[in-house]
Amino acid sequence: MAIIDLISPEVIRVGLAAKDKPSVLRELLQVLIDAGKVIERDEILEALLKREMLQSTGLESGIAVPHAKTTAVASLTLAIGTSPEGIDFDAIDHQPSKLFFLMLAPPDKSGPHIEALAEIARMSRSHNFISALISAKTVGEVMELFRE
Repeated sequence: MAIIDLISPEVIRVGLAAKDKPSVLRELLQVLIDAGKVIERDEILEALLKREMLQSTGLESGIAVPHAKTTAVASLTLAIGTSPEGIDFDAIDHQPSKLFFLMLAPPDKSGPHIEALAEIARMSRSHNFISALISAKTVGEVMELFRE
């Protein structure tokens, strides 16, 4: 399953208000709730926070991929957020994270989850693409970049 198949304007937040890791998780989770993709806020937030306690999902090049497995979703669910100024997400390169892919997957379906992580890894190799996503001013611009 391609990431483009998981995104729609309702699951994208350009210019996150969050200023720290827990706030990013809550804000992107709220995006999914508002989009009607999930309803179990507390269960999902707990799963995301537990995953972050194991090891930060802040990667390199300004990308973070907070994710969790939870029975609160029936299939892979994704929210995307940007923060051009960056947020400390305990990234492995110690740089602020600016592009967030929050993923939720059911515990018994790891294939799509792994495929999505691999696709994000491939995307991260294109610094121009990542920069364009981070610099996007509207949800429409983000959608267009993924369609290209």
